[in-house]
Amino acid sequence: MFDQTTKPGAIEEIRLWDPALRLFHWALVVCVVAAWLLGRFGPSIMTLHFYFGYAVIALLAFRVIWGLFGPTAARFSHFLYGPGTTLRYMAQIGRREPSYWPGHNPVGALSVFVLLAVLIAQAVTGLYADPDDFINVGPLADTVDRDTALAAAGWHYRLSLAVLALVLLHLAAIAFYRLWKREDLVRPMITGRKAVRRDR
Repeated sequence: MFDQTTKPGAIEEIRLWDPALRLFHWALVVCVVAAWLLGRFGPSIMTLHFYFGYAVIALLAFRVIWGLFGPTAARFSHFLYGPGTTLRYMAQIGRREPSYWPGHNPVGALSVFVLLAVLIAQAVTGLYADPDDFINVGPLADTVDRDTALAAAGWHYRLSLAVLALVLLHLAAIAFYRLWKREDLVRPMITGRKAVRRDR
C-alpha cells in the first residue's frame, strides 16, 4: 500500500477506497434518505418507500459481502479495533490536527458497525411490519403472527428515529473533522484517495 521509499512518520496520499465501495456509499445515502422521507411524509401508499427499502437491503447485502471478501481497506477486519485502541484514539480526538488514519479511525469504525446494524434491523422489521392499515404491509408479514407483525411495525418506526440520530451524528462528525481537525472526510469518498501517516 505504501511506497517503500517513504520515511516513517511522513504523510502521503494513497489510493484507499475502491470504486465499488464509493458507489455503495453514495447509493446508500440516496436510498436511505429517500426511504426515510417517504416513510415519514408519504404518500399514504408507500410503494416507493418499499422500493427504496429493497434497494437498501441489496446495498447492505453487498456491504456485508464486500466487508468479508472485498479489497483490504473495505474489509471489516481492516477497521475492527479493540477497546484500548479506541480509547487511545478518543483521548486525543480533540487535537486540532488531522488524524491521517489509513481508513476508518476507531470512532468512525464504531459508527460504521452501529449504522450497519441499525439499518439491517430497520430493513428486517420493515419486511415483517403490518401497521394495521391493510395497505402498507411488509412482504413477509403474513409469515408471522399478528402480534409480531404489529411489534415489527412499532420497531420499524422507532428504528427510523435511531437512523435519523445516527445520520445527524455522522454529519456532525464530518463537520467537526473539517472545521476543527482540518481533515476532509468527504473528498476521499469521492476520489478514493486519502492522506495517511506512513507509520501506521
